[in-house]
Amino acid sequence: MIVTFTANPSLDRTVALPGPLARGEVQRAVSVRQESGGKGVNVSRALVASGLDSLAVLPGADGDPVLAGLREQGVPFVSLPIDEPLRTNVALTEPGGVTTKVNEPGPILAADQQEALIKLLLESSRGASWVVLAGSLPPGFPDNFYAMVARRIREAGNGTAPLIAVDSSGAPLAASLTDAGSSDDGTGSGATTPGSGKPDLLKPNAEELAELAAAAGFPPATGDELEADPAAAAAAAAAVVRSGVGAVLATLGSKGAVLVTADGAWLATHPPVAAVSTVGAGDSALAGYLLAHGRGSAPADCLRQAVAHGAAAASLPGSTVPAVHQTTPDAVTITALRKD
Repeated sequence: MIVTFTANPSLDRTVALPGPLARGEVQRAVSVRQESGGKGVNVSRALVASGLDSLAVLPGADGDPVLAGLREQGVPFVSLPIDEPLRTNVALTEPGGVTTKVNEPGPILAADQQEALIKLLLESSRGASWVVLAGSLPPGFPDNFYAMVARRIREAGNGTAPLIAVDSSGAPLAASLTDAGSSDDGTGSGATTPGSGKPDLLKPNAEELAELAAAAGFPPATGDELEADPAAAAAAAAAVVRSGVGAVLATLGSKGAVLVTADGAWLATHPPVAAVSTVGAGDSALAGYLLAHGRGSAPADCLRQAVAHGAAAASLPGSTVPAVHQTTPDAVTITALRKD
């Protein structure tokens, strides 16, 4: 069982335009899609589509459209009832896959609601193989929320806690690496300790990797530079792993992805696809990695399935997630890289 945690879920509306976005002009949409979303929700949707057991943990009133959408798709979930409606995010997609997103901030949850949400996650993750902490945080949540939750999951597990993956951005992502309460085993191996708030797997994009690597002491670089130079991306990810993170799966857009662990580094590339929408492609990549990991695949093959899932998602409309039979892992090329 893979449990996903989405503190700030959304109803994702994708509006497909017939041509480039024209600011200040009236444009008519070609189509409109609406799906339950948020990073963790998307990961659960992709896993369930491929026949894997997954449970989504999130806030939301029983009649909220986000929860209704999960029921319609057959995605198991548990929710913390709240009074406010969940947010709606809008994505405008142009031909060729160029996407412009407008994301609402989400409802405010009081401190007691935040604690209740954590307890719901702790109860739901008993016996799970992975817990995925994903997406932005609602207003009022502390930046180190994911690091704090990771520590509490490990403390509750008493040596049998699930592995923890984090896929976020900005301050919550940075805090998962730099939170003062986190620690590693002191060997530089990337192994996480029972009291650590650092994840077993981080899933940044190139821009997020640049920020994380700088915090870990790597020479400053831009996301564009890392996306264009997989060797540099692998070196940046290695710096993050040395700081105490178990592994880094960094997606590089159309350039593929790199995976760095304490034992190696790999680049995976997929032949170009006709991009329709990039919304949720990174979430699908993480789902592909977890799917392969659950099968006992080697790290390079987990990366292979991650890139195959991400490429398949980019070729689908809106935030549609692919099932494993829609992916083409045999088309993915794996190249071993140096970590430094």
